[in-house]
Amino acid sequence: MREEAVIVKGSEVLEILKKVDALKEGHFKFTSGLHSNIYIQCALLLKEPDLSEKICRGIADHFRKDKPDLVIGPALGGIIVAYEVARQLGVPGLFTERENGKMTLRRMFQIQPGQRILVVEDVITTGGSSQEVIDLVEGYGAHVVGVGSIVDRSNGLAKISVPYHSMLTIRMNNYDPADCPLCKEGLPLYKPGSRDSLVTPGL
Repeated sequence: MREEAVIVKGSEVLEILKKVDALKEGHFKFTSGLHSNIYIQCALLLKEPDLSEKICRGIADHFRKDKPDLVIGPALGGIIVAYEVARQLGVPGLFTERENGKMTLRRMFQIQPGQRILVVEDVITTGGSSQEVIDLVEGYGAHVVGVGSIVDRSNGLAKISVPYHSMLTIRMNNYDPADCPLCKEGLPLYKPGSRDSLVTPGL
């Protein structure tokens, strides 16, 4: 018997992210080159099985009516999300990887024509990774029922060709480096990643 669903609202997700120190405030430089005052590191959430289960249940329950045949997410951020959402839906969970810069399906994973696929991510920023996975899946003749994520930080600008749902939508201030108020304040600039390295002590 499946455990009774616990509805997790956006405010609860935000509190959980803060609890595990996954939401950081400061002065950050993203891969896109843009600066921001907020950075979200979902890996700090996904290392906690109980909390991951709770939040991913919300994604699974939202798309349960669409009856996906399998769940897929881009490596690395989407691997654990895909596994947990797939587990709760009772279907296989796959992940894609980049090979020579192109999103691919490896490790003998297979997608069959006509399958109903749910794409998942940890964080949606521009929607680019999700769309790459969508294009890959559709190239196999399968149907993408939607995209689910833990956080949407796209400020409404994500370009995704199918309906998407996030457990938390957060508005972030993204700044061009040439006009960044945080730089003007002289705040230390960090480039998030495996080592949150200091880029400059300030501008």
